[in-house]
Amino acid sequence: MKPRQKRLAIVLGGLAALGIAASLILNAFQSNLVFFFTPTQVASGEAPKDRPFRIGGLVKEGSLQRNDITARFVVTDTAREIPVAYKGILPDLFSEGKGVVAQGTLGADGNFTASEVLAKHDENYMPPEAKAAVDQAHEASRTLKQ
Repeated sequence: MKPRQKRLAIVLGGLAALGIAASLILNAFQSNLVFFFTPTQVASGEAPKDRPFRIGGLVKEGSLQRNDITARFVVTDTAREIPVAYKGILPDLFSEGKGVVAQGTLGADGNFTASEVLAKHDENYMPPEAKAAVDQAHEASRTLKQ
């Protein structure tokens, strides 16, 4: 091989290795990507059925039921409600009427099984996505009443 051909082979081999590495990284990133949905979006069928996602909103007043380490509650954006089941210890700041984000999967029966529950940080905090969803639902219900 001539020196020019060797350099070309090295450059092409490097580009091929870089392309393979980039595709593996992007594939790993996509499989770990978790999207956020509101109860209205979940009820309308926008949420994925075959992979985990996050649902956020407010914990409906009077919906929390505890049985040992299993908790059942309802997440609402004031327009729609989704029942959630979680096995584990709930965060200290978790309470009814407060903002929550739960990560898990949606069952065929419409119940959400959470693998992780995140609660608000202080009395004024709500996840930005959940706040936007609640504000949008309030606005939609306000226009329907008029």
